[in-house]
Amino acid sequence: MKGFAALGVLIIAATIVTVAQSGHEFPIYPSYYPHQIRIETMSPKRGGDLLLEGKIQAYVGGEPRFTRSLPDSISAVESLGSFVIVRVNPESSLAKDGASTCAVAQAVVGDIAVRPGVIVFHPYPITPLDGDYLYHVDLADAAKARLARKSDDAAAPAMQKLTVRANSDAAASVVRRDRYVRSGEWDAEVAEIPLVDLVAHSAATTNGWLGPPWIKTGWFHAALLLASSVDDSGAKDRAQAALQRLESGAYETTVERINLERELVSTLSSNCRSVVAGYTVKREYISTEYSAGIENVGFDSIDGLNSPIFIRTVKLKDFPWNGWLSLGINSPPGAAWNPIAGFNDPFGRLMWSALGDPALLPLPNDSRWMLNRVADVQSSRSP
Repeated sequence: MKGFAALGVLIIAATIVTVAQSGHEFPIYPSYYPHQIRIETMSPKRGGDLLLEGKIQAYVGGEPRFTRSLPDSISAVESLGSFVIVRVNPESSLAKDGASTCAVAQAVVGDIAVRPGVIVFHPYPITPLDGDYLYHVDLADAAKARLARKSDDAAAPAMQKLTVRANSDAAASVVRRDRYVRSGEWDAEVAEIPLVDLVAHSAATTNGWLGPPWIKTGWFHAALLLASSVDDSGAKDRAQAALQRLESGAYETTVERINLERELVSTLSSNCRSVVAGYTVKREYISTEYSAGIENVGFDSIDGLNSPIFIRTVKLKDFPWNGWLSLGINSPPGAAWNPIAGFNDPFGRLMWSALGDPALLPLPNDSRWMLNRVADVQSSRSP
């Protein structure tokens, strides 16, 4: 081990055994527990090489760089990477009022619809990778149908002078070449916003776990993306009231909560100063080779492999329930190593997922919790 670049964690598997009436042992393994977990910081190239050589089972936090074509034993898991939004410059001569601002936004979003590239065209702030997408699917489909086609205003002669800048290579890839500008005056911007950066200022770490509880919800991401661009006072008040009720739990039924979420996102999406155009997918790679690979891999829709569910479900093919798990990660440790205010960097969170043994785990596709080391057993009195 060199400094903190590599970490070996020794875990003793706890086995609960019950005895059947026949006298044969019936083992129950609540989690597949590797008895040694090694986490090592490495570059994307080294991560790709070691995956191909079968010397690590997964590369966490980024996409490895492979030097040859992938065998069938290397596969990817997908989680939400970033949002892509279109921002209209308030100083633009093409955006003098609400109608012209919407025309600018729709012209740029319409271009993205026909040339998505690495970006998934999805003009709604809640994606299919969010656990609450089911409550918004009709609104998302309506937004896609509306914004995928250009309006008459978007095709007006004034729009021929439209200039668009971008903040990343992925964002630039969806901008029409005749509209793209690297510097100088601009009318609209296509901006890629990594999810980890979006929630960074709202996240709080306590005892090694991230909060608040709604940090994984789509409606909260929508508020972070769009709330600052709402300029109508009435819409701003309605959005703020709905947000406060959702965060404080000021609702009585599930239906009321869902309606609040839909109202919040619809209000935020009604402004054209900032319009969600799509999202990107983060891909992390694992080895499923027999017998050095892994299987039964659980992962989070937001955090991917860097989540407690991965460590608590991953099963090594070498052994029925334990063995040696070797992981590569793309970032070195940078936070304090203590369970109260530390472990809040990517390396630390992955390590705490291995060291901690919580009673509850975050659901992989939701902001709620699932049982890990406890059971919801209802007692019954014998007659």
